[in-house]
Order: sequence, then C-alpha cells, then structure tokens
Amino acid sequence: MINIYQPSLGKKELKAIKKVFKSNWLGKGPLTEKFNLKIANRIGVDRSHIETISSCTEGLFTSMKLLGIKKGDEVILPSIHFIGAINAITECGATPVFCDVNPRTLNVEDQYIKPKITPKTKALILLHYAGVPCDMDPIISLCKNFNIKLIEDTANSPFSTYKGKNTGTMGDIGLWSFDAMKQLVMGDGGLIYCKDPKTILNLKQESYLGLISKSGFNNPNDKWWEFNIDRPGRRTVTNDIQAAIGLEQLKKIDKQIIKRKEIHEIYSKELNTYVDVPLPLNSNKTSSYYMYHIQTPNRDKLASYLKEKGIYTTFRYYPLHKVKYFKQYTTNLPNTEYITNNTVCIPLHQSLSKKEINYICETIKKFKK
Repeated sequence: MINIYQPSLGKKELKAIKKVFKSNWLGKGPLTEKFNLKIANRIGVDRSHIETISSCTEGLFTSMKLLGIKKGDEVILPSIHFIGAINAITECGATPVFCDVNPRTLNVEDQYIKPKITPKTKALILLHYAGVPCDMDPIISLCKNFNIKLIEDTANSPFSTYKGKNTGTMGDIGLWSFDAMKQLVMGDGGLIYCKDPKTILNLKQESYLGLISKSGFNNPNDKWWEFNIDRPGRRTVTNDIQAAIGLEQLKKIDKQIIKRKEIHEIYSKELNTYVDVPLPLNSNKTSSYYMYHIQTPNRDKLASYLKEKGIYTTFRYYPLHKVKYFKQYTTNLPNTEYITNNTVCIPLHQSLSKKEINYICETIKKFKK
C-alpha cells in the first residue's frame, strides 16, 4: 500500500538520539533550547515569542486558557478542521460556532466569518488547509474591528508564508504540529507562538506545573527540594530526544518541501483534465505542501478503487458539525457539504518514488466513473 503520509528518518536522526542517550539527560534540556532558537530563526520571530509544547492539540487547549475563553463565550472555527480544535473550545465551556470555507481551497475567508460574529464572539481559530495560507489581511482586519483574538492552526503549514510572513506568526497565537505525519516530525510535539511576550511568560507557567521556583540542583535554598506554584498548571513540554530529531529534520526541511512541491506540480499537470485539482497559489503565498486534494462527484467510488489498487487515500478533515457528539452545534454550510461529498486527499510526501507517483496518476486516469 502506498502511504498517504510518510516521514523521512534515517541514520542522522538515530545518531543524534544516541548522543542524547549518552548524555544521561533525556528530558527538556539544552537540545530543546537549541531547537527553540533554530526554529524561531526559521520562522522569522524572536525566541521570546515561542515555546515548544507536547502537541498542537495541547496548544489549542492551552490557548483557550491563555486568552481567557470561558463559559458563555463563542469561538468561530471552520467545520473543516481537526477534532482537537472543537474539543478545546467545548472543554473550557465555550460555544463553537462553525463557519463555511472556500469550496476549492478549503480555507476560511472573511466573508464566511463575518456573519457568524456576535457580541459573544471572543476568538477565531483558522486552519491553513493543506499548507496553503488563508487570505490573512482581510481576516486580520476583521478580527481587529470586532476585537476578536486570532488563533492560527499551522499544523498543515509549518513553513508556509503569506506576504513574506510565516503562517502562525500573524495572529495572537500560532500553533505548530511535529507529529509523525507532518512535514517536520519529532515523533510528537508542537510549538506555540504568542504575539504578546507576556502571554508566553504565562504559557511557561501553565505548561510546567505552575512552578514559580526552581527545584533540585538549581534551587539556591538550603532545602533545595522545596518548591512553590502560582496555579494548578499542566506539564506539556517536549524533551531532548524529540529536539535531537527535530534539529536533524530542520536541516532537511527545505529540500523536503521542494520535493513535495514537485510532486504537487506533477499531480496538477497530469490530473487536471480528470478531476478538479487545487487552485494555483497567489504570488503572495508559499506553501508547505502538506496535502494534495482532488475533487470529483465520484469520490467514494474513486477512493475505493484506489484502495483496491494499493493506494491509500483519505478525506481530511471530516466536518466537525457532522460529528454526532457535537450535533447540538449543527448548522447549514453549503460549501462544506460540497467538500464533504466530493473531496479526497491522495498520497503526498517526499519519500514517494517516481514510479509510485506515475502509478498514482495513471490509476486515477484509468478510473471508470
């Protein structure tokens, strides 16, 4: 079976992990800080604005707390989104308000957001679908006009840019994912950006048990085992094993994105007369090429056909307003309905061989409707 996602890991990552083992320190340490510095530079922000966390999902949950989202508040999000987003909203007692997206890009736009705004709206969580940035200027303007906090879910678009700025760095909070299926993998883990440095200081307390004093070797007191906290914080940190992998992955990421772009372009050239392919990028955007989605009214039959031929496909992301657990928030979203019935994602990762790429294209072309 040809995988839809696949990481590129090898001897260099193993060698880096071996060094961590020899150091006798596996937890959050110097390599984690080195990774923070390297990735801050890569996405064009100061180190003081970012912090690694255990996962993008944890970042979504923590964002609600950092922004003071609570019961009675409303948070707008596209229904085409990862389940962690709505889980974070409902867990803190707030109400999710679903909005529609562009039927071809699957990205949210200001025209779909504005009708959903009420006096209770406190935040917007957007997703840069498949690695392609949303049209940010009108969305940022809308959020400013209505005093709405903007959270960018950058799990699909870790190194995508909009007008020269990395996605995840244009709102109040930005979130990255480094799980096993992403462009840059660390096994698991994530990153959070906060526009306000004070929010990052707050995050550090939240993400490490609420500790306000040092313990162990770093505690200057005679009773170095004593400590204090200022809140019941969680523990949502990454470690040096993950950082060792991440640092090696950072060295490869540009070449990997180029390879993904090449595959993306081959698909678009070969398939555009058979199915609807992604729209070309605007000149003010660059993509990280996380997913490649095609659209056809015969989606279900095509997906089954490809699976039979050894090509795994999926539909990301199943609309949240159709999840039975959240049926109380069901709403009418015509574009999302079209997407749900016509869209499928086909394999896209840097490990695909020319033979596999050609086989995928030819198999789709041979599909009998």
